[in-house]
Amino acid sequence: MGRYTEAKCRLCRADGEKLFLKGKKCYTAKCMLERRKTTPGDHGKMRRKFSEYKVQLREKQKLRRIYGIFEKQFRNYFAKASLKKGITGDNLISLLEKRLDNVVFRSGFTTSRAAAREFVNHGHIKVNGRKVDIVSFQVKNGDVVTLKDSDKSRAFVKDNLEYTSSREIPSWLAVDPTKQSINIVREMEKEDLQVSVNVQLVVELYSK
Repeated sequence: MGRYTEAKCRLCRADGEKLFLKGKKCYTAKCMLERRKTTPGDHGKMRRKFSEYKVQLREKQKLRRIYGIFEKQFRNYFAKASLKKGITGDNLISLLEKRLDNVVFRSGFTTSRAAAREFVNHGHIKVNGRKVDIVSFQVKNGDVVTLKDSDKSRAFVKDNLEYTSSREIPSWLAVDPTKQSINIVREMEKEDLQVSVNVQLVVELYSK
């Protein structure tokens, strides 16, 4: 399955919430979800009844859209989560949250995860002083994420921080806007794994 190339705002409308897929537009009155509350399509206002499988599938697709990953990548994350001790659903969210591109997005350095992936891919990010351009890189407790020494990188992040200042930063991250750095200050806990997806339905889907 290739990358989704159609109107991204349709995905937010289909799920009924902002997935922050359009960058700065999501933070303004131009956000399509603010302007059109109905689901996309000619029958968007109709009530639809879904089968159990369809409900599970929609939750899985929504989770994939949020983090912007392919189906094969998602299956690999689920396999890793299943092998770890603890609750599979919590393990899955933890693995997705600890991706470097997600950390850059969560910190407010970019306005979307897509922009964060591009930012990391282009070599603008360092972890513990070393350049890391792998978006799926897993951060760990004690890591320090900084920018490369570039005026362009610093200006890009400074501009984005103005848009994302109202967004809540997870408590396991400590962001210094002045130094433009991110510290992973502790391990993720149960309360840090809150996402607008019923992860148990995703687990049930893959456990069939």
